[in-house]
Amino acid sequence: REEEKEVRNLLGQATQLISRAEQMEKLSKQKLEEKSSLQKERQAFEELSLAFGKKGIQAMIIETAIPEIEDEANKLLGRLTSDRMKIRLETQKETKTLHSLVETLDIIISDEVGERPYENYSGGEQFRVNVAIRLALSKLLTRRAGAKLQFLVLDEGFGTQDVEGRTKIVEVLDSIKNDFEKILVITHLEELKEEFPVRIEVSKNSTGSTFTVIGS
Repeated sequence: REEEKEVRNLLGQATQLISRAEQMEKLSKQKLEEKSSLQKERQAFEELSLAFGKKGIQAMIIETAIPEIEDEANKLLGRLTSDRMKIRLETQKETKTLHSLVETLDIIISDEVGERPYENYSGGEQFRVNVAIRLALSKLLTRRAGAKLQFLVLDEGFGTQDVEGRTKIVEVLDSIKNDFEKILVITHLEELKEEFPVRIEVSKNSTGSTFTVIGS
């Protein structure tokens, strides 16, 4: 009887172990299924992260937009500089150590002398480059949005230009005026104000500032 009792105890323990093993097996299968599902989700999220990251859709959009921006900017810059200056937009460059390509966005400026850093151009030339790129970006956004942009604002900068340079900028602004609802030019140059038919002239005195609207 003692042996039978001992065997029954062993049988009970074995039965419990078997039941526990079956539960653990079910739990293991469940966890493996969850792991497989999470791995698939992780792979999907990694693909989405890559697609919406700098090297994915963003890069594709930039790559398709770059030639359009470059072409439009060079058209405007050619008119502003009598075809003296051009820009080139580079989106990749080779690293010095690893000899591999990395994403970048460099604006390469050149004139009849050759390529030079932006800082080595005069203030007037820098202003023309800035205007050309800004207008090119604005026109690109206008076309892609399928609607007019409301405002284009040019705040100063005309003081860096000679008479010919100011004339060319005014001519370019006149040629693109239909692309915008309003073009607002801010300047302190008296000789420039006659170039614009509608003006808001601000005067300052000891009591404060007043403005006069000229044209309609």
